[in-house]
Amino acid sequence: MAAHGIPRYSLQAERTEEGRQKELHKIEKYRELDQSVRDKIAKHQHTPETLQKISELLTSNPEYYTVWNYRRQVLRSEFSAAASAGSDEAAAAQISTLIKNDLLFTVPLLRSFPKCYWIWNYRTWLLDEAKRLLPVPAAQKFWQEELALVGKMLSLDSRNFHGWGYRRFVVETLRELKSEEQDGKQMTQTEFEYAKKMIGANLSNFSAWHYRTKLIQRLLTENAASDEERRKMLDDELDLIHRALCDPYDQSLWFYHQNLMCTFDPSVADQTLAPKLSDAERLDYLRREIDEIQEMLDGAEDCKYIYQALIDCTMLAWKVEGSAPSGESKSKVLDWLAELKTLDPLRLQRWLDFEQSLGR
Repeated sequence: MAAHGIPRYSLQAERTEEGRQKELHKIEKYRELDQSVRDKIAKHQHTPETLQKISELLTSNPEYYTVWNYRRQVLRSEFSAAASAGSDEAAAAQISTLIKNDLLFTVPLLRSFPKCYWIWNYRTWLLDEAKRLLPVPAAQKFWQEELALVGKMLSLDSRNFHGWGYRRFVVETLRELKSEEQDGKQMTQTEFEYAKKMIGANLSNFSAWHYRTKLIQRLLTENAASDEERRKMLDDELDLIHRALCDPYDQSLWFYHQNLMCTFDPSVADQTLAPKLSDAERLDYLRREIDEIQEMLDGAEDCKYIYQALIDCTMLAWKVEGSAPSGESKSKVLDWLAELKTLDPLRLQRWLDFEQSLGR
């Protein structure tokens, strides 16, 4: 210790050097482990010891996709050994254990790296192997548990579109595995209620709204819905989106609204939830829709989405009528367009081009 209490050397420098040495040691151990795994795979040593070393390596670096492929090689070898070792029942039990243990291995990795594609890809591979190697009830159990897992994942991040895509994939696979038609219908209804719950928890959940559009069509088709039932579904959906649009500044809601408006477009109506509406019925819906949207302007005159929706619905009405825009209707569109040019200057050229197309 020097005079006046000042140390002769820097403790910070010592700590930094100590930390650097630890980091170098850690890197060296990682390289040794990596080389060890590579050597064992090159020698086709598909043993529990190799699997353990692979686990250590992936725990350190789950983005190392080559090592996930090594893990597949070892598991395939173990699956083959299990299949040839005894009765079908014993083989299925052993393969189930191997798959279950590997699925469990990835869970803590997913908690730390929820958006690492290689982990999810590997889980998908394991589940596909269950479908390929196990009796249907055993495979179905694994996929059902996966649906519960993705539900937990979406409860943590409800707008994760990767998670929603994975959920659709799992549900479709479960649908394939279920033999009875009624099971498939029940699954569609359950998923429809799930999407409804997620929308209720967060109206801005675009992925949940998108999922709902897919489920409605499937639900109506599976139930062989009548035209009256389809019209009721349309009315319910319009009522739902109108209530949700108490916040007209939420773009996710307008995307869903736009999807519903396709029902009144004669060129695509046959692919929608109410394909057999007459032109007169479509016009009646559109006129009521325009009135409804215009009411939203009160207190939200600066919301560009409202003006866009008014223009879209009016132009759709022109399409249904089969007439050229003119008179009061055209004048209103030009007024709304003038608002858009002010509110949405980034797309000014688009609005100017559109204005020109109207022959102003």
